[in-house]
Amino acid sequence: MGTWDIGPFENDMAADFAYTLDETAPEERENLVRATLIRAIRTQDYLDEGEEVVAAVALIAAQCPGGEPVSTSYGPDEALPTFAADLRMLAIDALDRVLAEKSELADLWDETADGPKWRQSIRRLRAVFDPEPEPQAEVLFDI
Repeated sequence: MGTWDIGPFENDMAADFAYTLDETAPEERENLVRATLIRAIRTQDYLDEGEEVVAAVALIAAQCPGGEPVSTSYGPDEALPTFAADLRMLAIDALDRVLAEKSELADLWDETADGPKWRQSIRRLRAVFDPEPEPQAEVLFDI
C-alpha cells in the first residue's frame, strides 16, 4: 500500500484517481465519481478499490455543510462540478462498504497501529452526510 498518511488523498491510488479526474472531460467528472461509488456498492466479492472510493467521497463531502475542503496537492487540480444531491446517499453506502468485511483497504489498515485512527477519520467523513442530531436543551412536553 503506497500510503503516507490517513487522509483521503494520501495514498498512490487516490492520487491516481485525482489525476484521472483531471484528465476526464469536465462534463464527465461527476459520472466518474458516481461510477466509482456504484462499483464499490455493487461489489459482492473482495473490494480492492477502497482508496478511490474514499477520495471520491471526500470530494462530495467538501461540497456539503460541515465538509472539509480538499486542500492537498495530491487531489484534483481541475474544477469539479457541483455534485448532484443523490451522490450523498451513494457516498454513505460506499463508505459503509469500505468499512465492511471483504474490504482490502480496511484489512490493510487494521493490520497497522494507525487502523483505529483511520477508521475514525472515515467515520468523521461519513458524518458529513449523516450528522448526529443536536441534543434538545429542554423538554418540550411533559408526559
